[in-house]
Amino acid sequence: MLYCLWCEDEIVLQVSWINFIGREQQNEICTQCAKQLVELNGKRCLKCSRETSESNCYDCERWDLFYNQRDPLTWNYSIFHYNSFIKEVITQWKYRGDYALVKIFKNAIIKQFKYFVTKVEHPYIVVPIPLSEERLYERGFNQAEMLANFLSGMKIMALTRNTNTKQATKTKIERIQSDNPFKLIKRLNKPVVLVDDIYTTGRTLRHAAQLLQQNGCNEIYALTLCRA
Repeated sequence: MLYCLWCEDEIVLQVSWINFIGREQQNEICTQCAKQLVELNGKRCLKCSRETSESNCYDCERWDLFYNQRDPLTWNYSIFHYNSFIKEVITQWKYRGDYALVKIFKNAIIKQFKYFVTKVEHPYIVVPIPLSEERLYERGFNQAEMLANFLSGMKIMALTRNTNTKQATKTKIERIQSDNPFKLIKRLNKPVVLVDDIYTTGRTLRHAAQLLQQNGCNEIYALTLCRA
């Protein structure tokens, strides 16, 4: 008997051949909870995945100006809307240490990554966005690394983080103007897929991408769980 990882109601399985293969493709949440996980599937900015009828949103145009038309982030692909339900799940998972909740996202990440990598230069290297040592000690895990573990391809922790300041506590302007918190520990000369949980302004991903770009990496993509 299976129970929803979120509401703990029993999950009623539909009888199919998949049920006999294994649990890899089975859902970890019930139908009602799954309905609240809304995937992005309409028109979106080709650069950051924001829902818009424009091919490039206003924020991405500003990033291009900020970097003199040399934005270090090639593009970001997000999977879910950052609605109230997924915000609550991520808070419980990331800040309250409910490690197992990451399984809720597994099937969607695997499915979407298969599409994502068809648009990426090969061979690529998956690089999770790191936490500071202090933040990693507090949480006990790095959420970006957990998400990256679901993806195919070589995975390398190529970056470390020097500061504990939370991006969530900063205003949009403060994020954009913030110093680069990352340090490169391994040079990479292949395309990179950065992995993180939430794309808000794109500042964190661009800090990481800029550092990689300055050290010989010319194609830096990002896969994020949500687009806020």
